[in-house]
Amino acid sequence: MALPRKLKLMNLYNEGNSYLGQTGEVTLPKLGRKLENWRGGGLNGNVKVDLGLSDDSTEMSWKLGGLDKLLLQQFGAATVGAIGLRFAGSYQRDDTNEDTAVEIVIRGRHEEIEFGNSKAGDDTEITVKTVWSYYKLTIDGETVIEIDIPGVKEVVNGVDLLETHRKNIGL
Repeated sequence: MALPRKLKLMNLYNEGNSYLGQTGEVTLPKLGRKLENWRGGGLNGNVKVDLGLSDDSTEMSWKLGGLDKLLLQQFGAATVGAIGLRFAGSYQRDDTNEDTAVEIVIRGRHEEIEFGNSKAGDDTEITVKTVWSYYKLTIDGETVIEIDIPGVKEVVNGVDLLETHRKNIGL
């Protein structure tokens, strides 16, 4: 029998500040490609041409219980990589007791801060949508994916998929 790795504990850091006990939920960035149909002369069907990252793959949403002044002070950040967030998760298989450390680091800025409903005596939660220009996924200390949009880098499993393209345009 084999059981999946399931998230057991997690934490979110905003510019190095821990949100332990405050983070209710994190929706990790979706990795997506923008693929467009192409059917050139002589082709008997369409092929999907890879045009880079999909438009909605640069989003991460997260929730905080209560109110956080640091988060609000970051609203309207001037640059695409102004804010650093780090998700740290500990996943475990219940059949083998094997633990896996997962870390996702992004740099970006907050696109939306939603305060939700406010009623005295009820739970309050802020929902944040952060758009990133830098992303790095590390599993057990090994970098699996690193994407730096302004730096024109996309490294997957140690291979920089944009290295030749940078060279071709003189970078």
